Amino acid sequence: MEQPGGNNGNHQHGQGEQRASSHFPQSSSAADPARGPLTVPIWYGYEPGGELWVLTERSSRKGRLLAKGARISLCAQTETPPYQYVSVEGPIVAIEPADRERHTRPMARRYLGSELGDRYVEATSSEAGESIVVRVRPERWLSVDYHKQFSV
Repeated sequence: MEQPGGNNGNHQHGQGEQRASSHFPQSSSAADPARGPLTVPIWYGYEPGGELWVLTERSSRKGRLLAKGARISLCAQTETPPYQYVSVEGPIVAIEPADRERHTRPMARRYLGSELGDRYVEATSSEAGESIVVRVRPERWLSVDYHKQFSV
């Protein structure tokens, strides 16, 4: 198993995990045998040393692909130079129903702040389908921090 941080020389051990616990803009990819991999923006949760998790609707294309239970890749990056990114991939280890207070609200607050996150949860609760939590065991990490080379 590769360790967090990958092997490209622009990072140190553990930095990939640390960056993944931040909430940079990110996208995920899931295999689709009939087409190219589905790559879409996604909110995710992660604490160093634990499982990565995402929320999605079971009936969405993303939810249907992830329910097949194979592997997922995720890339998170900063949007301003000098860029930083971390990518991680691993097997899906669990899929479970999402709970509004344990999963949806904390995730919305992480990305939108407390007030806007709560408003988002209230505004979308009536239109929400069956949300699921997809848990992933991170196995391979790759990270780059161009701040080290191009500090401003």
